[in-house]
Amino acid sequence: MSALTEARHATKNATRKARGATNDWVERLGRVGYATKGVVYALVGILAIRAAVGSGGSVGGSGNAVREIGTQPFGKALLVLTSIGLFGYALWRYVQAAMDPENNGTDGKGILKRVGYAASGLMHTFLGVNAIQLVIGGGSGSSKKTWIAKLMAVDTVGPILVGLLGAFVVGYSLYQIHKGWTLKFKDELKTGEMSQAEVKGATLAGRIGLIARGVVFGMVGGYLIKAAATAQPGQAKTFGDALSEIASQSYGMVLLIVVAAGLVAYAVLQVALARYRKFPERKV
Repeated sequence: MSALTEARHATKNATRKARGATNDWVERLGRVGYATKGVVYALVGILAIRAAVGSGGSVGGSGNAVREIGTQPFGKALLVLTSIGLFGYALWRYVQAAMDPENNGTDGKGILKRVGYAASGLMHTFLGVNAIQLVIGGGSGSSKKTWIAKLMAVDTVGPILVGLLGAFVVGYSLYQIHKGWTLKFKDELKTGEMSQAEVKGATLAGRIGLIARGVVFGMVGGYLIKAAATAQPGQAKTFGDALSEIASQSYGMVLLIVVAAGLVAYAVLQVALARYRKFPERKV
């Protein structure tokens, strides 16, 4: 074997090892991210349940949960860890969107899924930045409502973009509900490595959790469409606003407890994904 051939083989082996190391880091950060997401959604659900039963909680979305983390003992350290987890989850979503390691493809369905991954990455990036801002005392930045109002202010195209965003969110909510009802999420789990009790628990939690989350996101998307149709940015509502809207209905507190319990179930699914999610072996 010539020196040139040996050099080529050495280069290929080094490249494989580097890619493998990158994959390992992406997987580790992704798993930490799923666990962190589970903590955030568990807090969203628990705080809403506490508010519903009058024991001092508050109704809000993921941003509210992050702020709650900051109020705990060693809050700033916990916020730093939370931000790392959120950034790790965002990185995994960006890899899914850009590199397509799970072979979703470039047809219409595949593109929509990858756009959804990118949107999820952005959302969790902003949430991670929010956590860092709370650590350094800079507040939580502009709210989603402020961002929507600025977008709506763009002549002609603004309301159209908000309406399209609302339609996308509604579509995503239907996808979540379908994924939960059909148990499609189980394809992402290494069920062969799980005990029978773990499979049953993750299956029940996933079905309930995805449907509950899908319902809330459906409300958010509907309100975005309403804001676009009426040219009134104030009609747009966040995830936390949607939970508050549920609480304001007849038997609202009962409904809120049901939905909030569903969000806690969704958190359980995220913890299961943190441990047992299938990560592709394809080099990214």
